[in-house]
Amino acid sequence: MTSPAPATALITGASSGIGATYADRLARRGHDLVLVARDVTRLEALANRLRASTGVRVEVFPADLARPEDVLRVAGRIGGDPAIGMLVNNAGMAVSGPVAAADPAKLAAMVQLNVAAASQLAVAAAQAFAARGSGTIVNLASVLALAPELFNGVYNATKAFMLVLSQSLQHELAGSGVRVQAVLPGATRTEIWSRAGVDVATFPESFVMGVEEMVDAALAGLDQGEQVTLPALPEAADWAAFEAARLALQPNLSRDRPAARYRPQDVAA
Repeated sequence: MTSPAPATALITGASSGIGATYADRLARRGHDLVLVARDVTRLEALANRLRASTGVRVEVFPADLARPEDVLRVAGRIGGDPAIGMLVNNAGMAVSGPVAAADPAKLAAMVQLNVAAASQLAVAAAQAFAARGSGTIVNLASVLALAPELFNGVYNATKAFMLVLSQSLQHELAGSGVRVQAVLPGATRTEIWSRAGVDVATFPESFVMGVEEMVDAALAGLDQGEQVTLPALPEAADWAAFEAARLALQPNLSRDRPAARYRPQDVAA
């Protein structure tokens, strides 16, 4: 008996960087691809290269996920195409610098892309894949989801949103045949930095991972069944301890009385 062909993977932000590297790696694994991004010229060049080098089917799907109507088109494709069994939810942007000094319009655009669009596509995939009984959702977050003191607070919050959404979907979809992985890269050599006005060359060399290494590590984590993958973290036990500490809080997060330290103190007569 022959194994079934890998499901078609839809990748957002596929024209460069992390998305383009996922496209290369998944094509090598035999996945047909639907590549989503704004830059049609880059998408076509990538698609032609992957068709020639791997023989898989590659469709270019131009869309600007900053536009709600384009998000709806992509969500509709995920829900309406039974061949699609993998979503790499990668499209995003960054704004650098202090939140208090940032352009509110840029922050709003970042929330639209990193949160509104990404969550809409994740939900579309969760619903479609659960109905089909199989599928994989890969949500690209960031280690900054765990480090609110660093970089831009709104950017970090958008990545924390994707981590929490992923964990919630993992709980909801348990037993459905749908896998959900959150990937939390550290600093990675991609164009997101220059677009945010940051020169990545100013970072210590040991601080920045190459995009190919990062994606290869993320896919290795997926193969190993990880629900949260931190490509740079040396000890998986450290994440397990972090999660255990978080879960240990749950029994006391909601109670019928305030904690003793918040109650009025008795006054001696």
